[in-house]
Amino acid sequence: MKAKAQKSKKKPMSKVVTTMARSLPISPRKLRLVAAAFKNKTPEEALTLLPFVNKKGARFLYKAVRTAIADAEHNFHLNKSSLRFEKILVNEGTRLKRMDKSHSARFHQGLIQKRRSHLIVSLKGVKKDGAKS
Repeated sequence: MKAKAQKSKKKPMSKVVTTMARSLPISPRKLRLVAAAFKNKTPEEALTLLPFVNKKGARFLYKAVRTAIADAEHNFHLNKSSLRFEKILVNEGTRLKRMDKSHSARFHQGLIQKRRSHLIVSLKGVKKDGAKS
């Protein structure tokens, strides 16, 4: 039997770009509400819709997505239209603890906790045609 020469189609290599925003002054619970709403959208759709979301977390997510797209284009030479969210993680950061003497008998002896968040945005995309590796 003759072996047929098959043309091997090269699949374009996909690459993952990760951007972190650390110690954001917002509680993780509030930031997760906004992040969950945009997980299934493309990054370009998220950039157009986020300025109209009336939440504080939308500003932080907008900046992180914009930075991730810029990194993907300029540093990794990825095609902007091929970018998709791989993951959006919101983790708890350090807590700022304050004592409030007016509430010393209640609320855990007057301890006020200001929560902070870490935001991780990962984008997956395909390299541009004329880009170096």
